[in-house]
Amino acid sequence: MQSGVFFVSVLSTLKKRYFWISLLFWLVMVAPAQAALILRVAVQDGASQIKVGSSTKAAIRDGSGRNLGELSANSSQSAQLRSGTVAIGRWAANQVWIEPTGNGYVWIGDRWYRGRTLLVPERGGLTAVNYVDIEQYLYSVLGAEMSGNWPIEALKAQAVAARSYAIHQRLKSETELYDVDNTQSSQVYKGLQTESSGTYSAVDATAGQVLAYNGQIILAAFHSASGGHTENVEDVWTEPLPYLRAVPDFDQGAPVYQWKENFSRAQISNRISGVGNVISMKPERTTAHGSVLKMKVVGDGGSRVMTGADLRRVLNLRSTRFTVIPQYGGGRNSGQAPSGFQVAGKGFGHAVGMSQWGAYNLARQGYGYQQILLHYYRGTTLARIAVQ
Repeated sequence: MQSGVFFVSVLSTLKKRYFWISLLFWLVMVAPAQAALILRVAVQDGASQIKVGSSTKAAIRDGSGRNLGELSANSSQSAQLRSGTVAIGRWAANQVWIEPTGNGYVWIGDRWYRGRTLLVPERGGLTAVNYVDIEQYLYSVLGAEMSGNWPIEALKAQAVAARSYAIHQRLKSETELYDVDNTQSSQVYKGLQTESSGTYSAVDATAGQVLAYNGQIILAAFHSASGGHTENVEDVWTEPLPYLRAVPDFDQGAPVYQWKENFSRAQISNRISGVGNVISMKPERTTAHGSVLKMKVVGDGGSRVMTGADLRRVLNLRSTRFTVIPQYGGGRNSGQAPSGFQVAGKGFGHAVGMSQWGAYNLARQGYGYQQILLHYYRGTTLARIAVQ
């Protein structure tokens, strides 16, 4: 690789404040990040009340930064919506900040988090947004998305993917209030509960590193296991992306590599509406690697075509890569309607981007995190963020 520096600038908006994020492409030696990048994570959304607290003495401020009061260390208060304001004990304001002193942690709901908390009235309830350094956020995400005891190179790959995903979502966020939430629809985030020595090591070793394609931070989608081969992104979602291509996976031996679910005829008929008692289920369209895109469901009261994603949801399946096998009493088709259905599937998740179990196996075989990432995210470059 030739030496040199290539900068990409991205304009981002955060509460009417503009700042630039420069991406310095990672060449041979990498300098420490210049400043913290703060991520806004919705921990609770539209709740009727939220328990908040701090491990150290904490300031309570309103949205303009005016001091309202103080929380004592290791105590909690119940925040509630009152006449359109956030009320905590005798204090009330349109927005409320909980800011621990020193290196204190904040309590939100039922666990501890790093950073500070903003409480805002939203959707008829309260939303708690955790403002946290993205590197500290990743300490938790890694342990929630991938065991902290896994091989370090797999954890490093997950750290870079998760960091890239979070910043991509931050730049694309459709709400002014937060960048990501704490569920699988963004990335699972559980605060201090899922931090460990393994997650600290992986995040610190890759601090600030992201994946870029043509100068833009990528949508670094990842999943548990594909069942042998990942998918092209446009076969699962809609927009084709040149770096999310179908590639061979290395997830063999994963506990979710193959699986089976059995349903009685009554069970499956109760979950699929509009057809009566289900008689047959036949795929109408699949991907090249066996994921169901559309399936025709026929019953004694009608028929309908369902997407694989909808079937996965209503049947609570691990993935859309499955086949449906009718079951008959005595094991043979005697011309009667099936008594049940067996769903035989592979993988867990959407099968786009990096396979976590594939990363696990590749790391055990001696591959480094860079090699793992560049296998699953084609044509990308490893880069470093520098906040200015």
